[in-house]
Amino acid sequence: MIGIICVVIGVALVLWGADRLTDGATALAQRMNIPQMVIGLTVVAMGTSMPEFFVSLVSAIKGTPDLAVGNVVGSNIFNTMLIVGVSAALAPMAISRSAVKKDMPFAMAATLMLVLMSLDGDISRMDAALLFAAFIFFMVYTLRLAKKGKVSVVEGKKENLSICMSVVFIVIGLACLIGGSHLFVNGASDIASALGVSEAVIGLTVVACGTSLPELATSVVAARKGQSGMAIGNVIGSNVFNILMILGVTGLVAPMQIEGITTVDMLVMLIGVVLLWMFSYTKYMIARWEGVVLALLFCGYITWLVVNV
Repeated sequence: MIGIICVVIGVALVLWGADRLTDGATALAQRMNIPQMVIGLTVVAMGTSMPEFFVSLVSAIKGTPDLAVGNVVGSNIFNTMLIVGVSAALAPMAISRSAVKKDMPFAMAATLMLVLMSLDGDISRMDAALLFAAFIFFMVYTLRLAKKGKVSVVEGKKENLSICMSVVFIVIGLACLIGGSHLFVNGASDIASALGVSEAVIGLTVVACGTSLPELATSVVAARKGQSGMAIGNVIGSNVFNILMILGVTGLVAPMQIEGITTVDMLVMLIGVVLLWMFSYTKYMIARWEGVVLALLFCGYITWLVVNV
């Protein structure tokens, strides 16, 4: 009963927090003349990925690498397939050329790095150092492009908030997202554990979906408000952040043995980001039917996981 209550309260906090975060980040981007794509790739993506970061770090320190790696893999599958799928199904998502030609290839490269590093069954400190170095390069590269004005702006409605209030909205939104996700994960994990589900599957499904609730809520709200640049930037940035920063820092603190994460899981993660890039490349937009396809593929993957538990 307590687990169910935690799930309900957690979802409510996440949804409300996503609305505040989107308004604040959009207003900040407009006031400071910063492209929404950059805000999505940096501030929003990092903020909404904090639940994954803390869950993975604590899991690795406590000696449960299945949960740590499964959380990142599952979250990235959730991001590219379900979040983009649901967001595009609700409102077709326009995507800038810079995102398709520069940011998405980087996300694919980060995903491929993780797949190749996992072939030997662990993520060593050397692997983690390479991941973290790639993250630093991505951040510097993104900010330099923005400074040179090479990142196109996706316009939406104007948000009448001062810079100070925008920051307040962002902080409040992030706090609600992280707190709500924490409640959700605790409640859902208790329910799943009571049903006898394995740690790896919990990481790939319950924890991954729970810690990705901020990305889902933020992207859906942003897409509904016509801020598709921020929505897709949030997904791409979160995927890059999850792999390069989260596993980079986690692996430096505690090298991880990859157990319980199958080749199928890794391939689905890679296929998801490739499909996202392919759909985006056509007319620089993800249509409703393409969103439905991504969402259905996610449902198929979850069904496969449940059947093979």
